[in-house]
Amino acid sequence: MASSKSNAASSANNSSQQQKTQLPNPFELADYQILHKVYLTHVNDDKPCNKDTLFKLVSNTLSSPAQISPTAPLNVQSLGSAAFQPEFPELKRIACQMISTRGSPECAHQTTILILQQLRSFSWDAKALVTLAAFSLEYGEFWRLHRIPTSDQFGTSLKVLNQVPSRKVPNDITDLVEFLVQVFRDIMEWGTWAAIGYETEEVHSLSDAMQEIPLVVYWTVASIVASIGNLVGTSEHKLSDFKKRLSEIGEKLKIHLVKCRVQIEKIDDYRRRIKASKNIKDVVDLLKILIHGNGAEIPQLYEGSVLNKTGVEVFKQKHVMLFISGLDSIGDEILLLNSIYNRLEKNATEDIKGFKKGDFKMLWIPVVDNWNPLQKERFKTLKKDIKWHVLEYFSTLPGIGILKEKFNYYDSKPIVPVINPQGEIINEDAMEVLFQWGIDAFPFRKSDGDDLSRKWKWFWSLMEKTDFNIEDTRKDRYVFIYGGNDSKWIRDFTVAIGKIKKHERIRNVDVMIEHYQLGKENPDKVPYFWIGIDGKKQHKCKDKVDCEIQEVVKSLLCLKQDPQGWVLLSKGKNIKLLGHGEPMYQAVADFDIWKEKVLEKEGFDVALKEYYDAKLMEISARNPCAIFTDNYASNILATITCPNPTCGRVMEVTSVNYKCCHRDDPNSCTF
Repeated sequence: MASSKSNAASSANNSSQQQKTQLPNPFELADYQILHKVYLTHVNDDKPCNKDTLFKLVSNTLSSPAQISPTAPLNVQSLGSAAFQPEFPELKRIACQMISTRGSPECAHQTTILILQQLRSFSWDAKALVTLAAFSLEYGEFWRLHRIPTSDQFGTSLKVLNQVPSRKVPNDITDLVEFLVQVFRDIMEWGTWAAIGYETEEVHSLSDAMQEIPLVVYWTVASIVASIGNLVGTSEHKLSDFKKRLSEIGEKLKIHLVKCRVQIEKIDDYRRRIKASKNIKDVVDLLKILIHGNGAEIPQLYEGSVLNKTGVEVFKQKHVMLFISGLDSIGDEILLLNSIYNRLEKNATEDIKGFKKGDFKMLWIPVVDNWNPLQKERFKTLKKDIKWHVLEYFSTLPGIGILKEKFNYYDSKPIVPVINPQGEIINEDAMEVLFQWGIDAFPFRKSDGDDLSRKWKWFWSLMEKTDFNIEDTRKDRYVFIYGGNDSKWIRDFTVAIGKIKKHERIRNVDVMIEHYQLGKENPDKVPYFWIGIDGKKQHKCKDKVDCEIQEVVKSLLCLKQDPQGWVLLSKGKNIKLLGHGEPMYQAVADFDIWKEKVLEKEGFDVALKEYYDAKLMEISARNPCAIFTDNYASNILATITCPNPTCGRVMEVTSVNYKCCHRDDPNSCTF
């Protein structure tokens, strides 16, 4: 009989040992192997769990209970409702399951997987929290009994029944418990962010953290299983091994969470700025949202090389042209904007369409991903050439999201939005208008560009019908269109233009110049051109643009009368200058005299017009176009009565004065 019992016991032990050897040791498994098993236990996240309430209870239970005074009052109100899910029976069942686990890593692994299967419908952070709560029942009960004074007979009896006086809680358990709470806080932080629903494209580290979460939860539960076994004396796990594995995977999670925190702070800051941008008072408010950060670094605002101590307040009650760009390939844009700035400052009091030029300010906001030393040096070099306001901020621009949301700034393509004093965008990007029309497009709304297109559309249509290839009028090059009856002037002017095109200064400043003689290939079409101009005359103007067209027609017909020739200079389709033959030839021939002005004035057309105007005045003063003819018989001209009412006699003709329509009045043939 005894032999039979011995054989049965031996058989049971062998069976148990065989079962044990069939279970995997988690310390011998790779992370991906554990991850695969753990992920199979997860179904969905729809089972309710009062995580906030439960964590407060667990936190109070596990936070150094041996050091808590037995008489310390418990703030029940801070714990919220006493009812929570999952309820006590489920927590106790998990606790009992952990207590009954055999004392080997293989069995701890098996119990961990079983618990995760039972919690398959909970979220990942809830799985860890529920298991931690189940552990708290046993851990907290031990410390509660441990604190009962000997005078309490009932409590002392219960303490003895639980063998509390003879049981000790080793340091490795208390250390691991403290570490488990820290790890769970990280899990809970991830769970909170995941529940908010941040887009993974915006917070991509959130999905990176998700890759670690199942492993962190697994090793959290496994560590709890091992700890509770050691606590009640059913196992003697080496808890340092569990803590080491949990620490390794927990550190990876922490790295992702740090990145998540930075990304989420950016998202939250962006949302705050977007919300604030919908309730701005003026342009200063908008600029603060764009460039003022939340940290200690204060953006520096320069006007040229001078630091502006008032900051963005300098733009109060002003229209602001924002130049938003990177640092690469923006030389042409800076040159153009410098020219615009000069023209605005030069005629600050001029009022056009109800806008004063002096009320327009310009601000460069450079956008750079990485302000390394090379980029900083590049910025300082560019800044030297800028006369208007420049933002210096060697960090990621706080309002970069606003630039994309409100101004459509992408791919480092330079843009120039125009903002009125109320902070309203009157043109999302005036760059096209500025390049095509320059200062003529003031105040730089899209409608202003449309008006200019309409102003000149008829002219270019007429040119195309004559014999001019309109495709040659690209916006990045100047075109001289000229003609006249003096063949010598035509030859001389053509040669002079050819020399300018080849001039070293022109090549250095990257100015492209073309020239076209009207009627050179088809002289018979020239009359049709002037007939077309003449046919555009009207006695009444329909609107402001139509009145401007009539001024152009008048100027062109006036230039036609020049005995030598006439010149039209355009940049793209924007007519920059209408000029008389002689002063225009001298201006072109004297290029070496004013060549330095091309850079100084930030524009070939501006420099040319300045010199041309001077030559026109000089020629007009030197050769007045007045012819006085004396001694005409009085019967040749109509008689004129003296305007003095007391006289009334017929006045005697002593001379006749003929005055040229354009020479003595340089402005008579301009528009």
